[in-house]
Amino acid sequence: MPLVEHLRELRNRLTKAVIAIVLVMIVAAFYSEQLMQFLADPVPKCENLANSDGGNCAIVSFNTLTSPFTTTVKVSLMAGLVVSSPIWLYQLWAFVAPGLHKHEKKYTYIFVSAAVPLFAGGAYLAYVILPISVKVLLSLTPGGSANILSLDEVLDFTIRMVLIFGLAFELPLLLIMLNMVGIVSGRRMIGWWRGVVMGVFVFGAVATPTTDPVGMIALSGPIVVLYFMAVAFSLLNDRRRRRNNPDAELADDEASDLDLTPEGIGEVKAVSASRALPEQSTTERVNGYDDVT
Repeated sequence: MPLVEHLRELRNRLTKAVIAIVLVMIVAAFYSEQLMQFLADPVPKCENLANSDGGNCAIVSFNTLTSPFTTTVKVSLMAGLVVSSPIWLYQLWAFVAPGLHKHEKKYTYIFVSAAVPLFAGGAYLAYVILPISVKVLLSLTPGGSANILSLDEVLDFTIRMVLIFGLAFELPLLLIMLNMVGIVSGRRMIGWWRGVVMGVFVFGAVATPTTDPVGMIALSGPIVVLYFMAVAFSLLNDRRRRRNNPDAELADDEASDLDLTPEGIGEVKAVSASRALPEQSTTERVNGYDDVT
């Protein structure tokens, strides 16, 4: 297909994806109040200003004149991207799929079908522990002070936590993909387990904004479990690969093992040699030799 046809197809795919996102955004704008309330639910709200002393609750507010509009647009856009994701992901897949081989398409279907529930599981876990994280952060407020939070900041905090948890849950799938293409072996991954466990808990401590261990363990624990599940899958896949092809795990510059055991040559049969040159057809000696050369 010429380059112009590829660009035209890309334009059509992008147009369809944008139209789907915009339509969902328009519908989500009518329910923006319910969506904002759902995303701000983890924050314990004060019923009135008299109850806002200390870190037991917070007052969610709009701090600028344009905040209600920008927050509504942001929430609607997020809802449009999430709800219309099957449509724009299909458009992306339909553009890329013609250039893939049959086995590559099969692996892509498997990875996409596994990536969606993993991301959803991480996002759900983030939303579950958000109330705990928010309470820990609010508890640091000294007495005599009130927590007046911008709804825009609350939504940014919620979305950031959901994205961090969701993307972190994709790490084991990435390792499995690297193993499937032969870049990383299961034996090498199992040798990394100490560093990986330490790195995951350090990442959990940095990624979660709270100082309590609940958020860190809630993020790091499932990732460590998923990591060892990925290692087990990679070890089984390596065993299957070795059974089908003993040289499958060799590098391009690494020689395979050769069987140098000598074998019997069997019965020796006499072969009559033919004369290669006309001069050799006679049995007379030439210059004292029986070969013309």
